[in-house]
Amino acid sequence: MNSLKKFDQKYYTKKIKLIAGVDEAGRGPLAGPVVAAAVIFNNKSFHPEITDSKKLSEQKRNYLYKWIIENSLSYSVCVIDNFIIDEINILQASLKAMKIAVENLSIAPDLILIDGNKTFQHSTKLFPIVKGDSKSFSIAAASIIAKVTRDKIMNELSNDFPNYDWAKNKGYATKKHREAIIKFGETIYHRKTFLKKLYSQKQQIEIFNE
Repeated sequence: MNSLKKFDQKYYTKKIKLIAGVDEAGRGPLAGPVVAAAVIFNNKSFHPEITDSKKLSEQKRNYLYKWIIENSLSYSVCVIDNFIIDEINILQASLKAMKIAVENLSIAPDLILIDGNKTFQHSTKLFPIVKGDSKSFSIAAASIIAKVTRDKIMNELSNDFPNYDWAKNKGYATKKHREAIIKFGETIYHRKTFLKKLYSQKQQIEIFNE
């Protein structure tokens, strides 16, 4: 048992037997959805390699994704598209996705552990855990499910929009991605509210070069 599993163990009591870990992927990208996942294990389920998805290789994430699905008591995913992100902002979209992911679990948790310092309203008790994906076993598992799910979505979208290199950058603001937006324009999958800063920088450069 590693430190992540030990972290979760301290929350189990006679009344708390089912803990849901919740995390999201895709708050920062310029394009694509934000994806949240919720995962419940029994308190004996364990895999020593589960940790924050950002610390794992793509191959390892895909392997652990399958393990989590096969060994969890329940898991759920919610995808919130870029249109809703633009409408309600990324923080609210992330919280909405996490709330829906929890509500779609096939069994109800006794406690919810959330990555970050924000929570959503729920009848079940919630604990926000800063850097929870590197502290909690269940949150780390949720981070893997969310990341792998979102990466698959961006890989598929990249087939239709190859100029933006989404298969590699997953919609994040890499140099190649930013240059593609300036050259080819935005797609229907870009977050318009996220592009304002990019366009502002472009205008400043053009004014400077005049």
